[in-house]
Amino acid sequence: MQKVKHIAVAGNIGAGKTTLTELLSRHYGWEVLYEDTTTNPYLADFYNDMHRWSFNLQIYFLNSRYRQILDIRKGNQTVIQDRTIYEDAHIFAPNLYEMGLMTERDFKNYIELFRLMSSQVDAPDLLIYLKSGIPKLVEHIQTRGRDYEGNMSLDYLKGLNERYENWINNYKEGNLLIVNNDKLDFKNKPEDLGLIIEMVDRELHGLF
Repeated sequence: MQKVKHIAVAGNIGAGKTTLTELLSRHYGWEVLYEDTTTNPYLADFYNDMHRWSFNLQIYFLNSRYRQILDIRKGNQTVIQDRTIYEDAHIFAPNLYEMGLMTERDFKNYIELFRLMSSQVDAPDLLIYLKSGIPKLVEHIQTRGRDYEGNMSLDYLKGLNERYENWINNYKEGNLLIVNNDKLDFKNKPEDLGLIIEMVDRELHGLF
């Protein structure tokens, strides 16, 4: 039986992806690959001028996640990844395009590149989707207090959430676990984390 190598956590901005990724990594002994937000050279500029920097940001993330997947499949460790290559292409880039923040030329170029890259890599063995409503997202965003997220509008978050729901409802690439996060506090309540671990265990038993 082939070893499970790639677990991924998906969810909107502020859903708690990084926190859950860290907690599951600690519990299972998995290696972690984080979303590149600390060294990303475009992120702060993007939130200050989305129209100017949207294409640059999406290409950077696409390249970063593509390289992560290649490294995961070449390695021998089980890896949990914070956010997936699919989210950029199915949620963030189309949302920017429809909001008029990415040109049609750039959007088509991006999608063609995504299709080429995604055809060359495997989907995660298990995708964990953190489903969160807008109030939960706003609470998390305000709590962590990142300066570059201060300009984010509710309409922007709502648009992303709608796209996440559409994507997940049509996700066919691999195994999927949906975790409704609105009433959970897995960061501070061990019993809530335990519920998620039980859910993940059930999924993993079907994969190993």
